[in-house]
Amino acid sequence: MDLQRIVDDLALRLERPLLLEDGRQRVVAYSEQDGPMDDVRRQSILRRQTTSDVRDFLRAAGIHEATAPLRTPGAPELGLLPRVCVPVRHDGLSLGFLWFVDEAPAMTEPEIAIAAEAAPTLALALFHESLVSELASRRELEAVTGLLLREPDAGRTLIEAGAFPRGAPVTVAVARAADGEAGESLRLALERGLLALRRRLSRHHPLHLVRYDHAVLLTAGTGAFPEEMHAAFGTPVLVGIGSPRPSLSLAAESYEEALHAAEIAAKVPEFGRSAEWGRLGVYRMLSAMPHDHLHPGLARLLDEAQHRPLLETLEVYLDLAGNAQAVSRRLRLHRTSLYYRLRRVEELAETDLRDGGERLSLHLSLKLARLSGRYRR
Repeated sequence: MDLQRIVDDLALRLERPLLLEDGRQRVVAYSEQDGPMDDVRRQSILRRQTTSDVRDFLRAAGIHEATAPLRTPGAPELGLLPRVCVPVRHDGLSLGFLWFVDEAPAMTEPEIAIAAEAAPTLALALFHESLVSELASRRELEAVTGLLLREPDAGRTLIEAGAFPRGAPVTVAVARAADGEAGESLRLALERGLLALRRRLSRHHPLHLVRYDHAVLLTAGTGAFPEEMHAAFGTPVLVGIGSPRPSLSLAAESYEEALHAAEIAAKVPEFGRSAEWGRLGVYRMLSAMPHDHLHPGLARLLDEAQHRPLLETLEVYLDLAGNAQAVSRRLRLHRTSLYYRLRRVEELAETDLRDGGERLSLHLSLKLARLSGRYRR
């Protein structure tokens, strides 16, 4: 989300110089100025802001109310050429303005459309910088990355910069695409969702990081994350939440748990869109085991689709500790049909459900098969 890189890339695409201002019309970034330049553009770059006369003129032209690109007239008495202004907004909040000199030649509508498409990305970058004014965004990115890589000084850097309270516990959440895909559109959606969550969780001193296929959110304290956290992202995501750790220096441990929890949520739909590591039961242990260590008889059943009803019956039977009445009620299955299916499992898997060791092996194998994606209800 580097502002200068976004500005330079856009100028290169349009083959036209541009300048980015924040909401108070202070210059934030600008491209190489190799086109027409008036006195206002020159002074803006030198002084990092426009004069009050120019700001009043452009305000009267409607830039602060604009929600779409607009052309502003020239003002020779102010040394101002005609311009195209692209408002930069986030969730309805005006964060800045993207400016192009609209002369020699004037901008075309397709060019203006390209500039408008870049506005949401610029808005997120501007908003992110405003959130971390006490700690430069690049330093935060480096420190949070180092924290998750267990670099010894990363936590101290964040605490000394005032970005995280000293002595507070830390909890980490991870969000990833529900379909497992990655890409620039996902990164944009993750960044937008994280910034919305940061505003909502501001009293918990949130920090965040977006990686190529998932997002990371750290908060001070415990129980900060909303139950419907996944709804903040505007795209289908799965959320994993790690267990709290007593200090920021141990955030990597909570992060690894959150990653595992998100992966398990992707493979075990019963957990829904959010999974907390502390509530994953046996899956916490199984997530660290090789997924191909299955009961040999069960492995044969997994390979043939017609045996899926038998596997589902077996899993519910084992989940409910062999309570035939509860299993029949859960599956809406007559007791006679239940016993028939269980006998078929014993025959096909060459097992004996009266043997506690066999039941344990079968039960764990079903859960491992879920984690590997080999078995879904």
